[in-house]
Amino acid sequence: MTSTLAAAEPLIDDFSVFEELESNVRTYCRKFPAVFHRAKGAELYTEDARVFIDFFCGAGTLNFGHNNDFIKRRLTDYLDDDGLMHGLDMYTQAKREFLTAFADTVLRPRGLSYKVQFCGPTGTDAVEAALKLARKATGRTGLFAFTGAYHGMSRGSLAVTGSRSARRAGGISGQDVTFLPYEDGPQGTFDSISLMERLLADPSSGVDVPAAVIVEPLQMEGGVYPASPDWLRRLRAITERYGILLILDEIQAGCGRTGRFFCFEHAGIVPDLVTVSKAIGGYGLPMSLVLFRHGLDVWQPGEHTGTFRGNQLAFVAATAACDLWRQEGFQTGLATAANRLAQFGRDLAAEHPAIAVRGKGMALGIDLAAAGGGERAEQVQRYAFNNGVVVELCGRHDEVIKILPPLTIDLARLDRGLSVLRDALLRADLAGTR
Repeated sequence: MTSTLAAAEPLIDDFSVFEELESNVRTYCRKFPAVFHRAKGAELYTEDARVFIDFFCGAGTLNFGHNNDFIKRRLTDYLDDDGLMHGLDMYTQAKREFLTAFADTVLRPRGLSYKVQFCGPTGTDAVEAALKLARKATGRTGLFAFTGAYHGMSRGSLAVTGSRSARRAGGISGQDVTFLPYEDGPQGTFDSISLMERLLADPSSGVDVPAAVIVEPLQMEGGVYPASPDWLRRLRAITERYGILLILDEIQAGCGRTGRFFCFEHAGIVPDLVTVSKAIGGYGLPMSLVLFRHGLDVWQPGEHTGTFRGNQLAFVAATAACDLWRQEGFQTGLATAANRLAQFGRDLAAEHPAIAVRGKGMALGIDLAAAGGGERAEQVQRYAFNNGVVVELCGRHDEVIKILPPLTIDLARLDRGLSVLRDALLRADLAGTR
């Protein structure tokens, strides 16, 4: 018998159910007040028929754009064949195909001999596993981390995250983490490697040799600060000298975002452990990994688990993304778009001397700290949204505009979005003179 009751059609831009039922912790919907219902490539579509160019990409999760056709076909074929959806850490065909593709596409061409650990669904799960493994493998508990760092919102990840507000919300104290200044930051550059050397060499420094150093080769949330190749090489050298494990957090900067698959490749170093998440899922599907040297695989079975470490659809999408990465057309398009974004940054810096521009590959930060700060950045973000571009802010006081287009974006849409941002900066200039 067919029910005579039908669900009410949602009202366009009706936020009432979200306001009534969803926690106050929500963030992005406050900045981007629209109800999105579909997406394709570099564009988002709303219920009220507006179209937005996406320069946010799920905080770097959607490196291959929304609903990438190449990856989508693999997923729909898998679903049509009733492929296994959940597998914990059992052997599955989808996992075997991903491991094979990942080794052939990413690891072996770079001479990387890593074991792969599948963690829970998000980046913080990979960080938790990496820290836990580093402590277990070395028998030491201390850690070195850096100012401006962001590694996740769970307890262990927060302990190595620099943000006071995030740590305070999580009730996290300093514990056994020593923070050192990152190579660059709002207060300028700093020779943190020499400071690290001094602390480690002095038996009365009060700082023990740690289990590991965890670092982002490109700090995103901290304000889009890329570490220089020389700084990373010096860091690698000192960790090797003192037997400290080096963990590279590639969760947001990895999977091609900087023009190479891993950001650390630009420095020519080989970390002991690497955390990978976000874009590794290929299609926005939850997936996170820890990669580590074979000699560090000291786990006993079941010592670190996670219900969703066997996300089969993510394996399928990630395998397709590996195949896409090998395509010459993809590599050429990525290089062309990265060059266009870099040129925009250079032009902007020349036009606005008070603005600092930083980035690498398909990540660009426009720092307004000396040109209006967070208030002006918010104005730019709001103007961009009102004119069809979604872009996020970062930095200590949200004073940096963070541009993360899909790696697959066509130049016409990239230029259109950048034109809106240029106009937004000009209008913010004019607003500031009134």
